[in-house]
Amino acid sequence: MTARLYAAVDGGNSKTDVVLGDFDGRILARVTGPTTSPHVLGLPGAVTQLVTLIAQARAAAALPPDIELSQLSVYIAGADLPIEVERLNTAVTSLALATTSTVDNDLFALLRAGTSTPDAVGVVCGAGINAVGRRRDGTTSRFPALGQLSGDWGGGHLLAALTLYHACRAEDGRGPATTLTEAVRNHFALPTVEAVSIALHLGDLPQSRLDELCELLFEVAAAGDAVAGRVVRRLTDEIEALVRVSASRLDLLAAPYTVVLGGGVLTARHPQLHEGLLSRIAALSPRATVTVLSTPPVAGAALLALDTLHDGACPPKVEAAVRAAL
Repeated sequence: MTARLYAAVDGGNSKTDVVLGDFDGRILARVTGPTTSPHVLGLPGAVTQLVTLIAQARAAAALPPDIELSQLSVYIAGADLPIEVERLNTAVTSLALATTSTVDNDLFALLRAGTSTPDAVGVVCGAGINAVGRRRDGTTSRFPALGQLSGDWGGGHLLAALTLYHACRAEDGRGPATTLTEAVRNHFALPTVEAVSIALHLGDLPQSRLDELCELLFEVAAAGDAVAGRVVRRLTDEIEALVRVSASRLDLLAAPYTVVLGGGVLTARHPQLHEGLLSRIAALSPRATVTVLSTPPVAGAALLALDTLHDGACPPKVEAAVRAAL
């Protein structure tokens, strides 16, 4: 027995959201679980986790075993290279969890969550940084997203590390003076930045606490510190470059298109970064519209599934129902 139902997956590096819904936009279940990234779990582990979460969603929706899903749409961190997308597609399709399956990078879910505009570029700056773009004819733009191996710069992990880096160098005289030094000491209630570094190295401070310094960087930059300000401007440069290259590849620079900004660093709207980006993008593409993501990316995964079920375009009424529900 076949029903016009779908499962949509947004699999990030830290958690996975799964939604089960119907053709008319009703959300029947939503579950959250651990990451399904193959970079973290390996391909077999990612597939096993995916099967578990979809089973949980079916149970939460009280879906009988004889009801088959029409569409499974999986958007997952770690599906960066074409070969990675191909391998995931093959693995997911072989599970026969739905009549048809789609697998791609999680940024496409973020992009669809941010806009229904067919011409769009999305930039995520959370723990890491990446960008994708799409054009109404189906052409896409993407980056390898392999960190320094592929020339990437930015993301919360790097910003936090740079905060400690500059604080250390200012304290021992290798670098210019910066109030990051005092801010880092005070944040961890330790007498020196060197003591902070040693505590992180020895495990007296959990490595996870290093990420707290990302927010500290923006606070110090907002107070006028020159060193912190240079790091924020460097991030602005990088995000502008991601938009410029993505839009250029799609021949959108002079056209009306939407830029979606997502990830914790960008959705925080830190004034120096946010206002700088608005100014840069306006100069780069005067006809572009910038939006900051306010809808969970799993909504984008659901809308992409519904686009497929509705022959390429989810009706506005159905889209509105999904956005309201999620």
